[in-house]
Formats: sequence, C-alpha cells, structure tokens
Amino acid sequence: MNPASADPGSTDTGMNMVEAINHALTSAMVADDSIVLLGEDIGINGGVFRATDGLQARFGKDRVRDTPLSEALIAGLPVGLAAMGFRPVAEIQFMGFIYPAIDQIVNHASRLRTRTRGRLTCPMVLRAPFGGGIHAPEHHSESMEAMFAHIPGIRVVIPSSPARAYGLLLAAIANPDPVIFLEPKRLYRARREPVTDDGRPLPMDHCFKLREGSDITLVSWGAMLKETIEAADMLAGEGVEAEVIDVATLKPLDMSTILDSVGKTGRCVIIHEAPLTGGFGAEIAARLACEGLMQLLAPVERVAGWDTVMPLPRLETRYLPNVERVLAAARRTASYS
Repeated sequence: MNPASADPGSTDTGMNMVEAINHALTSAMVADDSIVLLGEDIGINGGVFRATDGLQARFGKDRVRDTPLSEALIAGLPVGLAAMGFRPVAEIQFMGFIYPAIDQIVNHASRLRTRTRGRLTCPMVLRAPFGGGIHAPEHHSESMEAMFAHIPGIRVVIPSSPARAYGLLLAAIANPDPVIFLEPKRLYRARREPVTDDGRPLPMDHCFKLREGSDITLVSWGAMLKETIEAADMLAGEGVEAEVIDVATLKPLDMSTILDSVGKTGRCVIIHEAPLTGGFGAEIAARLACEGLMQLLAPVERVAGWDTVMPLPRLETRYLPNVERVLAAARRTASYS
C-alpha cells in the first residue's frame, strides 16, 4: 500500500506547517468536544511558534489551557485525562525540554492499555518541535526520535510537509494510543503548499513515496527530506534515478515499503539529522540486513549528524547533513560493484 503517492487534494490557499497544524487542531476540536489542549504559553500567547494561535479565544480556557513550567505535569496530566475519556493534545515547547516528561511517557502513558488489560486506553498526543537549523540556544535543537521509538506502547510520527502535518496530526489525535508527534521546526515556515482543510486524516504507520526511481533508494524523515529531495534531483541530472521514501511514522515502522523499494533498486542511503550512533537509521539498516540482504547490491550507507552535542550556534550548519554529503553517499552506493 502506498497511501502517499500524493498529498491530499488541494485548495487555492497555501499553508505553511505551523498554519496546517493550527488548522488540524481547529478541525479536530470542532468535531470532538473531548479534545483539550495544554502546554506552556499555548493559550494567551498561542505557543512559542504560534501553532495554537487564536485557539483559546475560539474554544475557551477550559479546552486550551496554559500550564505551569513543568514538563512532567504536561506529560502526566494527559494520562489522567485520557483515562477519563478526554483526548488531550499537549505541547512541549522544545524537544530539549522533554526529558522530565520521560517518566510519565515510559511508566504510564505507554503502559496504560496493558496495565489495565485493555479496560483503559491512552489516546493522547504529545507535540514537540525538534531538530536544528534555526540557530537556537542549547536544549533547543535535539533530534532524539530514536529514544522514543525504543519505548513499547507508543507511536512516533514526524511530518515533513504542511499537508502531511495536517493529515498526520488528525490521525494522531484519533488514535487510541499515545503518539509522540515531532514537528521539524526548520520546516515550520520554510514553504507553503496547498492543504485541504477538510478534517480528513492521512494514514499513520505507512511510509510516503515522494519520488519514483529505479537506481537507488533514499530513505529519510522530517526536515532532512528537503536535502534528500534536492540530492535526488541532482542525481537525476547525472543519470541516477533515486526513489525517495519519507518514513513519516517511525514507530511502528512500515518496513514493507522500504523493502519493496530496495528490492527494485538494490541500493539504499538513509539520511537523518540525529547523531549516527544509535540513530533510527541503524534500525532500518539492521532490518534491511535481516530481511532484504539478498536484494542489496551495495552496502547500506547512512548520512547523519555527528556523535556530539550540536555545536551551537556557529557550527550548526556543519553539524547538519547537507546535500553534498547525501550526494557523496549516493554516488558511492550507486557506483559500488
């Protein structure tokens, strides 16, 4: 199944990712009174990136609540709300602030279904801007998605465009289990595209094929799709047709789409912003070795961030994988024999 050969039907008015997220939250809240939002400064100020701008004025303080500066509370309160029949959507201002919330995510949100033998579920979404590229201070540029993908019982979703942010956030809100929804802040206002504000979700748990190709498979997610697609376009000028896969839902992983693509191309490069060691690209590479080894014509390459804390602010661009690094890896893989 390839649900993402194209984004949803378009309108004449384009949206950036922040606007798409705002529209998705609005659509969900209009349709379902059980949806409540909470987080630091999300109400009066509309959030640090203005993703919830205007929602408290429209839906009131009972449904759009400003919280104290406590990430443990922001992650823990939704667990109780979900158990009582609400569908909470909580915001952590930056992924670098999310670590105090790990206790609630690991010990309660992820376990509520199994702990109660299915009597209770935990339909909560925890939103967090993540990744670098905006020259923010320390603790504002982490890409720790692999850490969350390792936690049983939760989903990890990362949109890479306004239309996918809209559809996947609606799907996350409707899901009966907890979802970590990571928003690449470098993409928040990077571009506009047509988005249909029709309240229709996109399917989670599936990769999106963004470009057809027969020579090499490029696998990525989040903000790195920008460099990945640019590299694919440049490779086409060299006679190498790259297929581009947006993983989108890291957990559970749609490995079948990746295996189908690599079965066609025989070559794969995985691109992500997070540090190389223990990054989620290692999981995909391991699964390719286990399940698709005989289809591979070359070793799997990974292009990733360096194994260090992002050196902010001056060396941030040196840390982030760029088009040149993606091209170099793709050329090595394409020429391997």
